[in-house]
Amino acid sequence: MHRAYHRWNSPSLGRPMELLVFGHAGAPVLVFPTSRGRFYEYEDRGMVGTLWNQIQQGWIQLYCVDSIDDESWYCDWAHPSGRIQRHDQYEQYLLDEVLPFIASKNSNPFLMAHGCSFGASIAMLFALRHPTRVRRVLAFSGYYDMRHFTGDYHGEDVYFHNPLEFVPGLQPGQLLEDLRRLEIIIAIGRDDDAAWTNSQLSDALWNKGIWHAMRWWDGWAHDWPYWQQMIQLYISGPK
Repeated sequence: MHRAYHRWNSPSLGRPMELLVFGHAGAPVLVFPTSRGRFYEYEDRGMVGTLWNQIQQGWIQLYCVDSIDDESWYCDWAHPSGRIQRHDQYEQYLLDEVLPFIASKNSNPFLMAHGCSFGASIAMLFALRHPTRVRRVLAFSGYYDMRHFTGDYHGEDVYFHNPLEFVPGLQPGQLLEDLRRLEIIIAIGRDDDAAWTNSQLSDALWNKGIWHAMRWWDGWAHDWPYWQQMIQLYISGPK
């Protein structure tokens, strides 16, 4: 299996950023780590091995990026507006640096955004905010009420970064039409503490005519062995 490490100084973030690439061809998959996770987590936790056949056959190619959660959503000493501003810089890193890097390595236009736990939150947020850049989002065990990270602060910036608010507030227009073309696959355990946010997001999507697959798993299902099963089931589309 092709495996490559890349590192560069990010103009968007003003710091070095690292990522790993697995595979030589196929649909590119932008993989976000769990909360405060690193770019090598997906490999260390056995997820890359789980997808070995799909990668080796050239069906998919993984791009495992680093997080900056300690500088953004989990930066407790910073004002919530500052945390969101740092997240926006991370989005610019993805849009202006990572996606062009992917395009330079892989001409397949079917980009997927994927993550587990808080990585699912970031993948979903990125896909919902930039649906023309993503074709499919695979979000496992995510938490989608971002007010959890902003406390009593509730500015306009929170609204536009909180799926449970801006999706219900979507008005007819280009963004809504773009979202209706996005393939959204959500999976979570019924007993997961974040299950209610998945239910509310699903309801909001349906209310806006946004098709998606909402897959409920028995029990908690919030751990790597479950996510290994989920990715095997859903990487090729809803089942």
